[in-house]
Amino acid sequence: MIHFSLHCDNGHEFEGWFRDNADFDAQSKRGLVECPACASKTVGKSLMAPAVSTGRRKETMALAANAEQKRIMSEIRALADKMKDNADYVGDKFAQEARRIHFGEAEARGIYGEANVEDVKSLAEDGVPFLPIPVLPEDRN
Repeated sequence: MIHFSLHCDNGHEFEGWFRDNADFDAQSKRGLVECPACASKTVGKSLMAPAVSTGRRKETMALAANAEQKRIMSEIRALADKMKDNADYVGDKFAQEARRIHFGEAEARGIYGEANVEDVKSLAEDGVPFLPIPVLPEDRN
């Protein structure tokens, strides 16, 4: 998965995750990428610094959030909590169970858990629908 910084023609900035650059281009061309603030479908990639591993200790990225960003974080937190409240936690068996549900081998229900990069790529290639749950600052404490 690739993380892109995006912007719309109204100046809103946001982020998106895609399998690769071609996936972003294809979704954008089909009108599937839109600004979460204003629903504009005229979305482009913003200039980003590449993520380069230097072998040094990784520094934590910080955000001094303004009132609007704090409100949005609160809404994201509430949505993540609601999704978890209405789903079964399956731990590191997420990819296996999601695939079993998708192919009708297990009861259809909401689940959440952990998946590594290889599992995520495999689920996407198999057409298994899933969404990442955002990791919020307090989740790391």
